[in-house]
Amino acid sequence: MFRLLAVIFSLVSIAPAFSATQLTQLDTSHRVVISIRDQKLMLLENGGRVAIYPVSTSKYGVGDFRGRMTTPLGYLMVAKKIGDNAPVGAVFHNRRWTGEILQPNAPGRDPVTTRIIWLNGLEAQNAQAFHRCIYIHGTPEEKTIGRPASYGCIRMKADDVAVLYNQVPLGALVQITPDRLPKVPKARPTSASTTLVVQNEKPNSQQQPEPTSASGTLSTEQMRMGGALAAERQKAKLALGKRL
Repeated sequence: MFRLLAVIFSLVSIAPAFSATQLTQLDTSHRVVISIRDQKLMLLENGGRVAIYPVSTSKYGVGDFRGRMTTPLGYLMVAKKIGDNAPVGAVFHNRRWTGEILQPNAPGRDPVTTRIIWLNGLEAQNAQAFHRCIYIHGTPEEKTIGRPASYGCIRMKADDVAVLYNQVPLGALVQITPDRLPKVPKARPTSASTTLVVQNEKPNSQQQPEPTSASGTLSTEQMRMGGALAAERQKAKLALGKRL
């Protein structure tokens, strides 16, 4: 924790290595921890564990040397995200979708697929990460996930990286550690779900709100039933008025 704080505070004094844009993007509420030993990635939000995914780091070991195809250690950040609307399995070349889509474990193929989460190093020990194009990305070589097999990047299953891509914002902190993943409690439910429950509570035993769908809006059948009830009430009022 103290090292993390030191890294964050040191960014203020690193100019011109980091631009003002990069500084404002830093998001400490979202963190990714990647364990070389476990070959797993943990996503955290506000200190709580959101998910754990299997990954594959470099088969050449760790480090940040040009030309050695190793996975850097230390604190980094999500600098760019590429592949917003690409289908799962989309093949990327020079960070552009080629139009090809590969299924998992397609024989003889090992390109970058599905999504690219491009990392920027925040320490001297990983300062070359961005220029070395160290990504978190999908791969068709899913049979190798769970053991070191990449050329420096962090590989994930196509479906997993598509989900992670939507969960991790630009500027999120990424820590790559040689140790095991830390033990972190699960993240608490979001306040949105709590608010929905409070809004749908019965104010008293005599007044009950109309049931709604899971999205909080009336379904077609519920609206149809509501219209029928309103019509019956209107008929009853008219009949009462004629008798009076």
